[in-house]
Amino acid sequence: MRRLSVLLLVVAVGMAWLAPQAVRAADYKPEYKLSTVVGKPFPWGIAGERWAELVKEKTSGRINIKCYPGTSLVGGDQTKEYTAIRQGAIDMAIGSTINWSPQIKELNIFSMPFLMPDYKAIDALTGGEVGKEIFKILESKDTIPLAWGENGFRELTNSKRPIRKPEHLQGLKIRVVGSPLFLETFTALGANPTQMSWADAVPALSSGAVDGQENPLTIFTVAKLHSAANQKNLLLWGYVADPLIFVVNKDVWKSWKPEDQKAVREAAAQAASENIAAARKGLVPPDDSGIKDVEALGVNVIRLTDAEKAEFRKATKPVYDKWAKQIGPELVKKAETAVANRK
Repeated sequence: MRRLSVLLLVVAVGMAWLAPQAVRAADYKPEYKLSTVVGKPFPWGIAGERWAELVKEKTSGRINIKCYPGTSLVGGDQTKEYTAIRQGAIDMAIGSTINWSPQIKELNIFSMPFLMPDYKAIDALTGGEVGKEIFKILESKDTIPLAWGENGFRELTNSKRPIRKPEHLQGLKIRVVGSPLFLETFTALGANPTQMSWADAVPALSSGAVDGQENPLTIFTVAKLHSAANQKNLLLWGYVADPLIFVVNKDVWKSWKPEDQKAVREAAAQAASENIAAARKGLVPPDDSGIKDVEALGVNVIRLTDAEKAEFRKATKPVYDKWAKQIGPELVKKAETAVANRK
């Protein structure tokens, strides 16, 4: 009888331990919504699919993710994505620092004109103190940042004429994202910046409603803008870059068991690493095959001399100085120091 009592006690303790685990597993959603601006075959969209695939694999199917490209969960309005993540309408996202900058002013650091001259400069920011500080800010806003990805340096294209000087931009209608910093930068260069979502941009370019746009070369080539939108002039000026951030809503994150949190974080790191490699393929010297591929399409590719780039930097300096105050002088100084000391 005593042996039976002990056995029952062991079973009871076991059931008591298992019950919270079962409850926690039962609390998992059957599907988690992952938002991206673009889908496959863009590197950004591939990163979303890859993250979902790795998470399912690493959690043995406990966490299932469905990708929603085109920021369809917020009606295509890219600038509303971060707010929707904070509110829980979106569970996870791979987001653009540009699109989230209206809610997180510090993210504008990556849109400061001509701050980052090369890919090593991007890495110095995202992999250093600036990146850590920004992640802390995001953590205070109901989101859990997990890894840095990349959309890339944003190059300028247009259907009208080659651009080598700021005055060549005079009067051109350039599609930009909904960021005041972008509007001010292009206004300072004499252009007519026109804010619109990416979903509206290609039709507007194709119809001639706008003359040009600025985006990483991976967007340009995959979207076939040289033919679909008559974007025959490409300026390689690397004026700003667009890192991506892998994030999870804080409440969603807290609902997962520690081992699943670890798996999601590891999956994000792996997908982000693959994403950066894809975004830079053929664009990092000495391999410039990506640029040569664009030239082979009949696109007029303009490479600026240091003196020519200095003219653009001079024209946008008042915008840079104004936004340095808004972003935070200390953070901007950290960024400038990191760039200057990059290896």
